[in-house]
Amino acid sequence: MELTTLWFALIAFLWTGYFVLEGFDFGVGMLVPVLAGDEAERKQVLGTIGPVWDGNEVWLITAVGAMFAAFPAWYAGMLSTFYLPILLILAGLIVRGVGLEWRAKVHHASDRAWCDLGVLVGSALPAFLWGAVFADLLRGSATAALVGGAFSLSLCVLHGAVFVALKTSGPVRSRARRAAVVAAAAALPAAVVALSNIPVAGTEGTAPSAAPWLWGTALAAMAALAAGVALTWRGRDGWAFTATASSIALGSAALFGALWPAPLPGLTVAEAASGPYTLGMLTWIGLIALPFVLGYQAWSYWVFRRRLTADVS
Repeated sequence: MELTTLWFALIAFLWTGYFVLEGFDFGVGMLVPVLAGDEAERKQVLGTIGPVWDGNEVWLITAVGAMFAAFPAWYAGMLSTFYLPILLILAGLIVRGVGLEWRAKVHHASDRAWCDLGVLVGSALPAFLWGAVFADLLRGSATAALVGGAFSLSLCVLHGAVFVALKTSGPVRSRARRAAVVAAAAALPAAVVALSNIPVAGTEGTAPSAAPWLWGTALAAMAALAAGVALTWRGRDGWAFTATASSIALGSAALFGALWPAPLPGLTVAEAASGPYTLGMLTWIGLIALPFVLGYQAWSYWVFRRRLTADVS
């Protein structure tokens, strides 16, 4: 495998990890007012992401850093083209982080309400805008951006509801299951529209031989999403979360498959790549560092695997 192909695949993997892990973070942040009836339940809901949300953001930093090092022209073109939405995404992430951190340090209900609002807005903005950015990058139209944003927003809400059902007990868990079913009413139609717009053979930036693989992956993503909703309805929370995570991963695979070999209009992966020496050095660094990062994050999820109750401190 050529190093340019390897690094494109690795960057796709990093973005996929970010979408899967931050996807439920964003969903949980947006669902706090819906799932929590009092302060104890708000702590319970936010406690599901408390130990992991900042670690999940490392995937974004790593993905963007890898783009900068391996494909500087892709990095520069994407960030300059979508300067305003990416700026709003960063602002949302900052506001969300401040809300999550300050919430445990303030003592007045009004101050906590402002923190909760910051978490909600700071979760909704990236959830919508990342979908809009990548849909616009793929199809190049405002309509596609709106559809992509609606799809990613509704999918994050569904993914977050399934995660809360997996991680909590009591009334919050029951509400989370109902919220997942309601969110599916928006996510499933949006998925059909968004994933059916994957470019077909012969369109710009898509290799003709890739079309059957792209369509198959998109259909598998829709099937996994539907399975997640059915499993949630049946109370199989662990399998439901696996299904919604698989749906996001498959959708991301279809997205990056459609971006190959031209991630930007008029710019191929080969043209955007750094030199062979740089890619070679990056490969050795990645081979050494990536297993430790993945191992540490897997360990942290294992440590904090227990369900949370409403009396969580």
